[in-house]
Amino acid sequence: MFFPLSKLIYFVITPSNFFILIGLLGCVLMFGGWTPRLGRGLALLGFAGLFLGGLLPLSAWIALPLENRFPRFAEDGAPITGVIVLGGAVETQTTLARGQLSVNDAGERQIAFADLARLYPQARLLFSGGSGLLGNDGTSEAAIVSRFADTLGLPRTRLILEDRSRNTHENARFSADLVKPVTGERWLLVTSAWHMPRAIGCFRQAGFDVTAYPVDYRTVGWSDAWKPKSFASDGLLVLDLVVKEWIGLIVYRLAGYTDALLPAPQAKSD
Repeated sequence: MFFPLSKLIYFVITPSNFFILIGLLGCVLMFGGWTPRLGRGLALLGFAGLFLGGLLPLSAWIALPLENRFPRFAEDGAPITGVIVLGGAVETQTTLARGQLSVNDAGERQIAFADLARLYPQARLLFSGGSGLLGNDGTSEAAIVSRFADTLGLPRTRLILEDRSRNTHENARFSADLVKPVTGERWLLVTSAWHMPRAIGCFRQAGFDVTAYPVDYRTVGWSDAWKPKSFASDGLLVLDLVVKEWIGLIVYRLAGYTDALLPAPQAKSD
């Protein structure tokens, strides 16, 4: 029930959808003659939201606390037991329809997967990603990664595929059940930088100690907080992603899927 409900709610509260719906409602009220004053206010709110979110750096202000929460991974010579890559980058339907691997704006996850497989030839390689479609008929991202392992440069003999998860909570729980990590192992967790706090929180709650390997940054740093966008579509894309992520952090904390509202790096013990 949680998964389909989250899909429905997110459609409505996604900023770009929300502001368009509010603006349309305002136009209906205004031109329909029912409550023109309220209609004008709603139409103005919808336009202002699209302008602020699309062209002004509002999205950067919301994204930066997420993307800067965990630092980039720094190689320190410690052995790597395994690499975990979360789904969300593979476009399964387009891939199946066109017969070639198709990825979205989070494709850096797959690039990092191949690179880490090369850098750590002894590491175990776990991909966690089921189907993001409602119902049980969708092909999992894990199945696509398996099918196109050669394209990605991934050694099939080292691949571990988790194909049941549909959200971050299930990514963590099913991955822990699959590999059964033990104390002292070091696993790198690869996901988008703006998604890393929620992902780390879920893995900690599942008893799986992982090291953050953030990729897919949508900002260059705090300098973006003062730069307007060249295209409204760019700003709205990032705004939709990070607003969803902040809502996800709140919902996951209330549901007990994470141990903190905004998980942070753990202090190193002496």
